[in-house]
Amino acid sequence: MGMQPQTEQGWGRGSAAAAAKEMEEEPHIERLPADLLAHVLSLLSSFHDLAMAGGVSRRWRQAVGQSLASRRRLSFAGQRTGDDSAARLVRAAVNLRDLDVSRGCWGCHITDDGLLQISTAECVGKLTAISLWGLAGITDNGVVRLVSRAHSLQHLNIGGTFITDESLHAVANNCTNLKSIMLWSCRHVTAAGLVALVSKCPDLACINVGGMRVSPESFAGLLSISPGLRIRSVPEIVKASVQVS
Repeated sequence: MGMQPQTEQGWGRGSAAAAAKEMEEEPHIERLPADLLAHVLSLLSSFHDLAMAGGVSRRWRQAVGQSLASRRRLSFAGQRTGDDSAARLVRAAVNLRDLDVSRGCWGCHITDDGLLQISTAECVGKLTAISLWGLAGITDNGVVRLVSRAHSLQHLNIGGTFITDESLHAVANNCTNLKSIMLWSCRHVTAAGLVALVSKCPDLACINVGGMRVSPESFAGLLSISPGLRIRSVPEIVKASVQVS
């Protein structure tokens, strides 16, 4: 009986020593506060790396979700991204304002199915800029569904796609705050679509129409509707990487 307190004391010392040893062996990054870990993960430029980080542990998965929720801009340009993965990331980025799903040199393969999924994201109604540059796999079906919910949209790049007047009518009816639009090489858009766009978007200040099959006379007609409109014909494509602001 007299030995029991000593045994318990020895057990206490052993537990403390084991805990200290475990803390010493624990990676320093695991000791970071959750907010700081989320900030570190938000600096990753590759969404593949971000997905891998989310698989490390439950704590890291939560930190990845927190880092995405804080992002105001996402760019998939140059990323090997498909419909499901892109939509999953956009849905997690609830405070997103600028979305770039342009097709980069490595192939961002987004189709109508991806746009349909993205259109259901909470952030879509707050987006001010969307770029769908060069996505050959999208049609009016996906674009119309997306822009129909993007009521805060101010800048839209749908150059290099196969959209028609149907998409422009959807933009005109739902994105009345639009300030600029890139339509470079949208060869299936007609003068009628442009007229609808300019007529219903009073804040539209710049439109890029290079490579389109629309007559110069039609562009003159746009200026009669909006004399201050800047009509450009040179593609102005900026390759952007993922940024956090």
